[in-house]
Amino acid sequence: MNSMTTHDQPVMSKKQLVKSICIALVIGAVVLITAVLPAEYGMDPLGTGKLFGFNELYIADDSKINKDALQEVPLSFKKLKLEKLGSPTSVSKPLEANNPPPVEQYIEQSDTILVEVPAGKGIEYKFKALKYGSVKYEWTTANDKVVYIDFHGEVKQDNPPENVFYESYTLAYSNNMAGTLTVPFEGKHGWYFRNDTKKNIIVTLRLKGQYKLFDK
Repeated sequence: MNSMTTHDQPVMSKKQLVKSICIALVIGAVVLITAVLPAEYGMDPLGTGKLFGFNELYIADDSKINKDALQEVPLSFKKLKLEKLGSPTSVSKPLEANNPPPVEQYIEQSDTILVEVPAGKGIEYKFKALKYGSVKYEWTTANDKVVYIDFHGEVKQDNPPENVFYESYTLAYSNNMAGTLTVPFEGKHGWYFRNDTKKNIIVTLRLKGQYKLFDK
């Protein structure tokens, strides 16, 4: 005769089951608040995400940023006016500006120049060019720092007056610019860079065309 052995299986009472479910819910809530919310949603109501470093795992979704709100942030730069272009109306344009172009232009060349603009100050960098010469240019600032620029030219005169006439080609606040200049008159042409920050800014300037650099 075979004997049958039975093992008593513990049966969880309803009270124990409810208690286990409550404990699981509490543990889940704690994990949600302390880890999931800071890491996944950037929410840290108890400060535990910062304490344990979970908030460093959060990566913001750029698509959720209100771009319209960002566009409403006003720039801190002064608006540039047409009246600020070039010399004051009291300074007459020299007759030399009407001189005919030369038979031959300067030989085409190219250069890359580093211009250091001191903190809180301005500096000029110019090149020589003949009437109707063509010069391509590109400049950019280190670390994309914004500078104020006045791209302009001065007429070559044998006896220039104290208040020299100059013609502005571009006024702007920028960290980068490129273009082509067809020189309107013989003289020196180039940029006034102004740095309104508290650290020096390096501008990398590239030139290509019919011009000459000034001797250092």
